[in-house]
Amino acid sequence: MEKKPMSRAKKIVLGVVVAVAVLVVAAVVAVFALFGHELKTLGSIEKVDDYPLYTMTYDGDYGIDAFIEQGGASNDAELIQFVVSRIMKGLPITIDLPDLACSTFNATTAEGDAIFGRNFDLEYSPGMLVRTNPADGYASVSMVNLGFLGYGEDKMPEDLISSLTALAAPYAPLDGVNEAGLAVGVLLIDTEPTNQQTDKVDITTTTAIRMMLDSCATVDEAVALLGQYDMHSSANSCYHFQIADASGASVIVEYIGGEMSVLEPGDATTMGALSGEAGVTYQAATNFLLTPGEYDFGGGQDRYQVLMETLAAADGVLSEDEAMDLLQSVSREVQIRDDGSVFQTQWSVVYNLDDLTASIIMGGKYDEPAFEVSLAS
Repeated sequence: MEKKPMSRAKKIVLGVVVAVAVLVVAAVVAVFALFGHELKTLGSIEKVDDYPLYTMTYDGDYGIDAFIEQGGASNDAELIQFVVSRIMKGLPITIDLPDLACSTFNATTAEGDAIFGRNFDLEYSPGMLVRTNPADGYASVSMVNLGFLGYGEDKMPEDLISSLTALAAPYAPLDGVNEAGLAVGVLLIDTEPTNQQTDKVDITTTTAIRMMLDSCATVDEAVALLGQYDMHSSANSCYHFQIADASGASVIVEYIGGEMSVLEPGDATTMGALSGEAGVTYQAATNFLLTPGEYDFGGGQDRYQVLMETLAAADGVLSEDEAMDLLQSVSREVQIRDDGSVFQTQWSVVYNLDDLTASIIMGGKYDEPAFEVSLAS
């Protein structure tokens, strides 16, 4: 049978179909070329606790070197502008750090492992454990409050669209540990915001944590790094850091009158909240300044007293279970505030700086097994 020639109309339709298919393929290729790492990152998000707690592995470069090269950021708005242009490809986000009434401490296990404990106390805060592995830095895991990125009871990173803002998470860590065994936690101080003004590159509270986790192996390296930059407090507040490493070393870094103050274990403390003693290796911090002098404003002296007395009684030696028990003993029970918001300990985490593990309990659920994560896995 003689084959009929294709009509002109069919040729046109076929041509349109082919052209559309080519455009679709080109668009898909372009999207993956532009957002390939981001899509892989979003695809890694997993809900691991109903409180909730999510995990996410960041794939690719989140641009911390470019952040420093372009001058850093002297406030949250500048940080957001960088993140929006570099990571979010123009998609708008918000980053906000409200009052953080938290607790940290370091100790050593009977086997000699350095551990670091952290309570994060705030209003309802969905959490995210973020894995990062920069090409020229240390891999780490860090905890992020997704509430700072606009998430809450009416919005969670459950699908591609709702997850987009989570791409900013590497720039909002509040505590974490890296593969070299360096751990960091940040705590609020109720005093004037830190706003150093020299000719150094500007960084903010959370970018400082990101940089320490990415590039520092020891407490000394972390202190040296902080000294290279002008610190500007996020959310127009003031904070101090506790930093510890796998050797058992620990410091607390505070900013007073625009100057950085570094306290080692045994340095005197204020408010009569257990004066320092020579030879100790442990420290704790809550929400008041520890630098000797007329700086003892803030809160959390009661929690600090419990932490230091427990550590002193144990000579700084605790198992990981005992460390979690200590966090529970200074955790914040549920409080209903005047505006109806619920304030409590949002997460408790014990980091092992030698085994490179983290044990996390969300929402004060101390009677349930902790979520365990390892940097090695």
